[in-house]
Amino acid sequence: MIQPAKRLDTVQEYYFSKKLREVRELVVAGKPIINMGIGSPDLQPPAEVLKAISGSLNDATAHKYQSYQGLPELRSAIAGFYKDKFSVVANPDNEILPLMGSKEGIMHISMAFLNEGDKVLIPNPGYPTYTSVTKLVGATPLFYNLSDATNWQPNFEELEQEDLTDVKIMWVNYPHMPTGTNATIATLEKLVAFGKKHNILIINDNPYSFILNDNPISILQVDGAKDIALELNSLSKTFNMAGWRVGMLLGNKTLINEVLKVKSNMDSGMFYGIQKGAIEALQLSDDWFLAQNKIYEERRNLIWKLADKLGATYSKNATGLFVWAKISEGKKSEEVTDAVLYDKDIFITPGTIFGSQGEGYIRFSLCVTSEIIKEAISRI
Repeated sequence: MIQPAKRLDTVQEYYFSKKLREVRELVVAGKPIINMGIGSPDLQPPAEVLKAISGSLNDATAHKYQSYQGLPELRSAIAGFYKDKFSVVANPDNEILPLMGSKEGIMHISMAFLNEGDKVLIPNPGYPTYTSVTKLVGATPLFYNLSDATNWQPNFEELEQEDLTDVKIMWVNYPHMPTGTNATIATLEKLVAFGKKHNILIINDNPYSFILNDNPISILQVDGAKDIALELNSLSKTFNMAGWRVGMLLGNKTLINEVLKVKSNMDSGMFYGIQKGAIEALQLSDDWFLAQNKIYEERRNLIWKLADKLGATYSKNATGLFVWAKISEGKKSEEVTDAVLYDKDIFITPGTIFGSQGEGYIRFSLCVTSEIIKEAISRI
């Protein structure tokens, strides 16, 4: 047997990769499974975007290799989007790097800045990929706890008590996944100050800003943030383009150039037509967000009713594509979600896949129709 690389000893197959395989097997066996586990938008991308991609297919350069830095028009559209939505000024020539999805960016950033033995601050609960990628590049995860008691904001007093020797990167994710909590400017200011004090690169992963959120903010709004911070963003959730793989990284030109060194040796520029569609999406009016959020608001109201049926509690101030709910005291997250799956044919995500601080919580996705949510309520 050819032995796999030792780095694979540090990671497991992604939870959703395994669990969705089980869910598919249940469906094949005839079970009427309702999938509320994964945040893959079920709504269509904007019509203007579909028109742009189809209209680009006969362009002279449509099927050639594309620039690693993306089309200049795409970088300009990203710059315009950040100026309009966040009041952030970014130079499209050297402070913006288009990506094939922000998940790709997590790997590229880690490879660009982490050496074996470096430490990485990772939120608990948080997106599991931060931990997996950190381990794959030979660095060490150092988890910092988030809790309901601090409204899922970092506890800087606790962070200052940590041994921060060899910490190179700190991942943050606001609006937060899985809890839906938004950051405050005060939190982002503290993060920038913390990064400068300890020479730690702060990276905000920011794909949920425009979903059920009246106050979209970016860490790059903070004075001096570009000195120590990068921001990832994505069109996946905002414009229902998850399968298109369109992401972006913003920051100062020196940091961006280091990431470009990795990216240019690992992949190519994204397909021309997808870039043209992305340009169109980034130039849409706020009417798009209002229409999307009207649908999500109706779904969220129904998910709250479903959570009530399960005896779970939740914050009505949360944003984003999910509902994060606390289950009854003493119950275990995976026991609850497995019981609902096997007894009611409804797949909900256990909070524990996001870290130990997720124990006692479950997560519902809003990526299902109101009719399907009503059916789930009736089953409970």
